[in-house]
Amino acid sequence: MKADPVLVEIVEGTLGSVEREVETAIARTARSPMIRDAHDFRAGIHDRRLRKLTGRSYSALVQPVARDFPLESMRPGDVFFHNDVYLSEGGIGHLPDLCVTVPVFADGEVAAFVQAFGHHDDIGGAVPGSMPSHARSAFEEGLMVPPIKLWDQGVPNEAALRIMTRNSRMPESLAGDLDAECSACLMGARRLAELFTRYGRGAVEDCFDAIIDKTTETFRREILSKIPDGTHVWEDYAEHDGVDPPRLHAQRITLTKTTDKILIDFTGTSPQAKGPINHAGDYSDGVFLKKWLAPVLRNLADTPERMAELDVNEGVVPLIEMRFPEKGTLLTPIFPAPTNARTFVILRLLGVLAGVLAKATGGRMPADQETIRYTGVYGDDPEPYLMREVLGGGSGGRYYADGEDTIHVVPDSRNIPVEFAEARWPFRVERLGLAADSGGPGEFRGGLGYDKHIRMLRDAHYMSIADRSILSCWGVNGGRAGQPFRVEIEGRGMEGLIDDQPVRAGEVIRIRTTGGGGWGDPLNRPPEKVAADVRDGKVSAEGARDDYGVVLTAGGPDHAVEPAADLAATSALRARMRAERGPAPFFDRGPGYPRLAGRDRADVD
Repeated sequence: MKADPVLVEIVEGTLGSVEREVETAIARTARSPMIRDAHDFRAGIHDRRLRKLTGRSYSALVQPVARDFPLESMRPGDVFFHNDVYLSEGGIGHLPDLCVTVPVFADGEVAAFVQAFGHHDDIGGAVPGSMPSHARSAFEEGLMVPPIKLWDQGVPNEAALRIMTRNSRMPESLAGDLDAECSACLMGARRLAELFTRYGRGAVEDCFDAIIDKTTETFRREILSKIPDGTHVWEDYAEHDGVDPPRLHAQRITLTKTTDKILIDFTGTSPQAKGPINHAGDYSDGVFLKKWLAPVLRNLADTPERMAELDVNEGVVPLIEMRFPEKGTLLTPIFPAPTNARTFVILRLLGVLAGVLAKATGGRMPADQETIRYTGVYGDDPEPYLMREVLGGGSGGRYYADGEDTIHVVPDSRNIPVEFAEARWPFRVERLGLAADSGGPGEFRGGLGYDKHIRMLRDAHYMSIADRSILSCWGVNGGRAGQPFRVEIEGRGMEGLIDDQPVRAGEVIRIRTTGGGGWGDPLNRPPEKVAADVRDGKVSAEGARDDYGVVLTAGGPDHAVEPAADLAATSALRARMRAERGPAPFFDRGPGYPRLAGRDRADVD
């Protein structure tokens, strides 16, 4: 090992500190609610070999910038920008994700990169928010910008900025966000330059190698060793592309484990959709998808505490080989196929990998989750506005614990604070809580989704980009599926993909986000835990009886006595339910799957 072990710790800590400082600066200075309040952005640090050094979150790629701008042509103060899905080497999923990249210099040469990308309010296109759910072409989705030099040696390219803000319905927010992101990345570049100055470029780059090599060796020794050699197949589905009627759009993984790596083969994935659920993932040998999917592998760590310690940086890339089908599938779309709802595919791939690993490891993986969807309202009274929120959902039950309630897939992201929302937009939030019974029943219950009620004070339009409104988050190892996403406006059910549903002043939008799948047979859940869930409002008394076979004692007439489990009656009811039901299936996809598939189980189950 060439690097000094002590210096490796210093450099690794500095990289993490700089990454957080960049994100903190963006959060404090950005203009849009999506960036500033919902925190739907992330930073990353890469070396001159384009390898990601930090591992707290996923990020975009430097490859498209280096492809179009040779490193030797870059100068201090340069800032590069892009959002073009098909020219991002797989690092950008849809046009609202804008990416800025700043080179770091040492000894007069590029030595590293600081990058930030996030989901912005509006970059043009057919509908407010630049995510038209019925788009048939990328040209409907907004302004496409290939890698350009947005700042040249500290001087902003005002012409490019004017073009971008002119195309946005929220020009002030867009300009403010870009200024915040560029300034924060330039600050991060200065911090990293100080690191090279203090310890020397050669020593720091040796530390970069050591950090990445440590991740490779750790994942090979602690994670891949838990996967038996052999081949396993599984698939899951998106339910709607916004254009065709609802049907199953398959994402399939054939996982083959060899001595020192895993092969992920996507053959069998459905053809590209007419609507915007495609993801251009087959560029640069799938390097973005490798880092996107690798966090799922951490569930195989010896303990939850160890899992939390494992970062996912470029060190996971040599351990994963990917094979893509021919062009023209959901993962290999042909330009200009639309992509704005590509979350349906890349989030599903996390679950497909978890499912195939569950088959390989006897159910050690968590059940399914769907922890992101976009909902919002927009209007022009008293002036044009757009409120869009990334609401989380429940995570899947695990072999050692229940799923978490209302989590968000983007680290540090969150819902928009009620107090801020009511002060800025013409509506009132009448409820924000947990959606009872939404988590999949199991020995370890799935996490609960949100239950949010919004009363409009003026006429507006509701919008939604959401999957899992028919299909549910699947349960595993005998666990049951969670409840799907559901929206009602004054009792009228809404589809998951909507651009412009009218909402009248005084009407209430009721949103229930997905619950995670359950893990293990719900009839094995300790009755006292079910009773506690009922007391906490997470499971109804009916759910306790029908899903868990738990009979509760009645509370007192004044509810001073809380309900508890009647153990004798519970034992009898569970015995009867087991006899009527038979063995619990390994996977439970919920009632939406038979509706779309015409059969109860998939061949790969």
